[in-house]
Amino acid sequence: MQRDRPRLRRRTLFRGQRRSPLRLIGRIALAVAAVPVLYVAAAVAGAVLPRNAGWREPDLGVEVFVRTNGVHSDLVLPANTGGVDWYALARPEHAADPGSADGWIAVGWGQREFYLETEKWSDLRVRTALRAAAGGEALMHVSHGSRPRPSAAYRPLRLEPEGYRQMVAAIDASFSRDARGRAIPLLGRGYADYDVFYQAHGVYHAFRTSNQWTADMLAEGGVEIGIWTPFEQGIMWRFRR
Repeated sequence: MQRDRPRLRRRTLFRGQRRSPLRLIGRIALAVAAVPVLYVAAAVAGAVLPRNAGWREPDLGVEVFVRTNGVHSDLVLPANTGGVDWYALARPEHAADPGSADGWIAVGWGQREFYLETEKWSDLRVRTALRAAAGGEALMHVSHGSRPRPSAAYRPLRLEPEGYRQMVAAIDASFSRDARGRAIPLLGRGYADYDVFYQAHGVYHAFRTSNQWTADMLAEGGVEIGIWTPFEQGIMWRFRR
């Protein structure tokens, strides 16, 4: 009987070793499944925890809008006010229809392939989404138009003139420049005759999204905004309809 005991122990040990790969796979699967949950939880916390806490919208100031299409956010700005002339940088002639420039521009920052290949969300492909999540080169997107009407998709707010100038400086610094200091348009690569893509500084990745860029620009203007807002919902809830 004593001779059999070591064999029993060895068999028990070997069975445990055979199970260990399955346990490892299970643990890996749980870890992978936890990543998106943790990401969303962090995004909720980041949207609630504020930068520029205590900011109050002035009664008078420069009016701007925060725009959303349900996934991506932009800033909509007067083309020429407060000593800032956006048409000197994003010139109307860069658009297929220069006449579309009607006093306002919308400015956004995002991943190059996603921007160029996804005009509408119905155009979104799995390959494009995966590449965007993995990160990559960024572009600026500028759309020309007139003053929007306040709505669920266009939230108005006012900035102190100095705060507006600081936000403008941060947006301006996001554009790449040529040797003459001019913005570099991707001519003929817009979605319509009123919009233009430009070369941009920065690298897009899961922790530096287009919506995070929007929040960072607002923070430069002194606006109270979340510390980390990878989703547009983390931005839009702060502003009146």
